[in-house]
Amino acid sequence: MGHKKRKFVVIGLDILGSTVARELASFGNHVLGICTDERSVSDIAEALNEAVILDARDAEALREVGVDQYDVAVIAIKNLEANILAAMNVKLLGVPKVWAKAVNAVHDEILKRLEVDRVIHPEQEVAQHLAQMLHNPLVRDYIRVGEETHVVDFAVPEKLEDHLLAELKLGKRFKIRCLGIVRGSEYVSANENELRLREDDKLLLLGHRRSLLEFTDSI
Repeated sequence: MGHKKRKFVVIGLDILGSTVARELASFGNHVLGICTDERSVSDIAEALNEAVILDARDAEALREVGVDQYDVAVIAIKNLEANILAAMNVKLLGVPKVWAKAVNAVHDEILKRLEVDRVIHPEQEVAQHLAQMLHNPLVRDYIRVGEETHVVDFAVPEKLEDHLLAELKLGKRFKIRCLGIVRGSEYVSANENELRLREDDKLLLLGHRRSLLEFTDSI
């Protein structure tokens, strides 16, 4: 069974907004793009179901294009005032789920008080992601699954070749759980007794950010 297709409205079509809108449309969702910039709208028009030139600070204009019938709104406007007013308007129109980009801490606080479902800090989130991987090259990638909880894709270095997984004392020393191991194109259960590591095994580790940093720094 596939995912239920939903209707998305993306307001603000800069790099963030246009990329999100195109990706959502590529998954087969109905996507409406809204922007005050004529060129941005014309550039994306063919990729979306609809794209209109409109000022999202105008609630009535949003209602006229049917925004009240959409399931999710993404506010990607750079201008702080327009961003906040657009978020207020889609909330007032009854859009069930609203995600909005914040440009600073004050903006973040205002959006949270408006009960936006998720506040996005794209540059900050990408920067944290890059810093984590630059800090320790053995961390190939990671996914945030909670406020401070991550799943890390950790590449086993040569120095751990032929060591037992148990020797890492992930649970006892670091309070980290190994979800499994990717070896080449195969998945190996971390529950196997006497499992010996191979260089370039990928350990999928779940834990608190600080614990994961302590472990990766200790290798």
